[in-house]
Amino acid sequence: MAVNAQLQRSGDYLSKMDADRDGRVSLVEYQDWLSYAFDGMDRDRDGVLSAAEQPGGRGKPLSRAEHRARLAERFRKQDVNRDGFLSAKELAAPPQ
Repeated sequence: MAVNAQLQRSGDYLSKMDADRDGRVSLVEYQDWLSYAFDGMDRDRDGVLSAAEQPGGRGKPLSRAEHRARLAERFRKQDVNRDGFLSAKELAAPPQ
């Protein structure tokens, strides 16, 4: 039963990420949804997280492009069936 509850929560998560409501999450939808944290930390809105904008006030600068590339890699690992979209089941599973 715990698995069903997990998948239901993942389905809820999918519905929030699925901007075009086609029942699956594309790479762009995934990147857009998961960029909320980047956007919140980028206080000067220059598209780069400086050390001061990152947790602990340190770290190498991170551009929006680098952030989206990292998300694309995570997406690729989660897209187990390699169809270019994430299902609720793929969202629930850790990246391979």
